[in-house]
Amino acid sequence: MDPYDDVVHTRAALASHAPQHGRLTVHPTPGTDAAIALAYDILAALGKPVPVAGYRPLDPAPAWSIAAAWILATPITHLTLLRAHLLTPHRFKGLLALRRRTGVRLVLVCHHRSMRAFLERELRQVDHRVAEASALLPEAEPAILERQASQAARPLANRWISLPALTTLKALDDSTGPCRCAAPLAADRDFFPPVMPPVTEAEVAWRLHRATAHPYLAAQLATAVFTAASTTQLATAHVRDLAPDGTTITLHDHGLRRGCMTHPVPDWASPLLRAAALLWKIGSNTSGPLFRDPLGSEGLSSLTAFAEDCKLRPPQPPRPKLRRSRRAAAPGPKEPVKTVWPVCTAHYGLAWVRDEPDLMQGCPHPPPHTRKTIERRKKGWLPPDYGLRELRHLR
Repeated sequence: MDPYDDVVHTRAALASHAPQHGRLTVHPTPGTDAAIALAYDILAALGKPVPVAGYRPLDPAPAWSIAAAWILATPITHLTLLRAHLLTPHRFKGLLALRRRTGVRLVLVCHHRSMRAFLERELRQVDHRVAEASALLPEAEPAILERQASQAARPLANRWISLPALTTLKALDDSTGPCRCAAPLAADRDFFPPVMPPVTEAEVAWRLHRATAHPYLAAQLATAVFTAASTTQLATAHVRDLAPDGTTITLHDHGLRRGCMTHPVPDWASPLLRAAALLWKIGSNTSGPLFRDPLGSEGLSSLTAFAEDCKLRPPQPPRPKLRRSRRAAAPGPKEPVKTVWPVCTAHYGLAWVRDEPDLMQGCPHPPPHTRKTIERRKKGWLPPDYGLRELRHLR
């Protein structure tokens, strides 16, 4: 209870907002009492863009389900809601449903001398206690406020990032049926996807966590980044193929490339994949395709378009250098260059695939992916399976 609406308590609640440490503070949008608006406020506090596209505009159920999936997949344990004295019955029921789904500890801050009658009535049905704001929300320390004001620098912010793993995203083959095999580890199959530098990994994780509220879309692109899988391989992943703790994922391809493989999931991608799996359990309680929306969203962008929205793409062909005479006018603003998405056959294992015409469109081939080719690259030898086809006979 904050009967005098003290700015010190509001400031302290906002200063305690730290999703990475399990604390979420939600400041509701003023002037609205819609349940979907409150769900969007929670998603925004989680760092997700809102409103969430692909669903009926006034349907709050998908937004609440997505918020629950993200809370379960991240270390959120406390949710503090400001302006709770303005809650309406349908908004409070949505909060209680979120609490039942996630087990999160709910803290409602009432900036009024008394609670509304319906709120007192509803709280009698759940375990709760009433406390003064001065006891739970002391004045925030200046050091905490200064630390939150100064955000960590991102060296790669707003820059395009070329990821060799995305070179093999587009494929020649069609998707295959579901598989229930016990696939070996990728290292046992002698397959090693490209490794990102720590700075690049941190930036990719930052973008994927904030680029979309749809868990399956962020999880699909994240999996392509750390496995170098194609879209057909990604389509084979079901919820059962993800380990319960989100540490491994199995992708299938029925021997067309290097066979079904189990890949370790890096720490930065594990919450994304777990959120996609949890959304299936929340929405339909079945083991469906992991990278498909169980809530039935429509009209969303393709995976390649989503990657471009995140400014992630495969290494591009070298741009020709334009010669400019001395009397030429000063160059104007550069037009955006369309991203080239090659069709790479480097990871295919069948002979007929390697005889296909070169569809790289000038893009560089991906780095070596086997022990033999990686060792050759370390010694300065170019692997014979990589590079332009017309130059292979010279190696």
